[in-house]
Amino acid sequence: MLCMYQSLGTSDVAELAKRPGMNTEITTIPIITADTITKLPPEANGAVILSGSHGGRYPGYLTAKANARAVILNDAGLGKEDAGIGSLPYLEALGIAAATVSHLSCRIGDTADMRARGVISHANAPARAVSVAPGMNCDAAAGLLRKARHVRTTAPVLGEARGEVPVPGGARRILLLDSASLVLPEDAGQIIVTGSHGGLVGGVPSMALRVEGFAGVFHDAGIGIEDARTTRLPALDGRGIASFTVSATSARIGDAASVFHDGVISVVNETARRLGAAPGMHASEVLLNWARRS
Repeated sequence: MLCMYQSLGTSDVAELAKRPGMNTEITTIPIITADTITKLPPEANGAVILSGSHGGRYPGYLTAKANARAVILNDAGLGKEDAGIGSLPYLEALGIAAATVSHLSCRIGDTADMRARGVISHANAPARAVSVAPGMNCDAAAGLLRKARHVRTTAPVLGEARGEVPVPGGARRILLLDSASLVLPEDAGQIIVTGSHGGLVGGVPSMALRVEGFAGVFHDAGIGIEDARTTRLPALDGRGIASFTVSATSARIGDAASVFHDGVISVVNETARRLGAAPGMHASEVLLNWARRS
């Protein structure tokens, strides 16, 4: 079974304890890694979370909902309206420390790479208050975030995360899911538009899309290092599922409605190319055509 999260081991804790300003009590606070913020254990309560998810508002909501002490996410290339770091002001308003690593420093959806190469790009006020700053190594920042105040709060609900585009007489539905984690078994065979990044979670091909959809659409999160933000596409090609990403500058990450209405295609897989999709086209135009064709 795929392990989606883990706590740092004893040797990691011992190493963090050697850092200036750390004490034994602080280093007992757990640091939990999670390739996706949608899979957090009960132990996330009071912990520092390192997650490969994008830094948009929805992951911020899940952080607060889990009662985490602090979180580090991926800045997803910032993109339209700085949506890739939308969790930072959201969590700052709640008093929760949050930071992001640069999408150019490590692979999105891969916490092992995040720990090895991640470099902090942005930090909110509660994170800066414990000396987290841009340019800092991800692991070092995680150690500092153990000193952040643990705020227990009720996370403000962001609104409906699942929606649908009406297609009268269409052969298939267009579903709008702010997170790919919201895919349901009954979504099989449909066009699934997500606000999620186009990178494989933990590098696992089976996680590209949870059902056999007709199509899967994602956000390219700035593409970033080693083209990590588009690795779902070839995995879905192998399953005969059309897939493309929209550019970070054209649509807000974490917002499926924006991906559909505003998105401009950046990368397509071979299955989508055969169905007429190409970079530079508007996502809505392509998807409405797919929904209507028999």
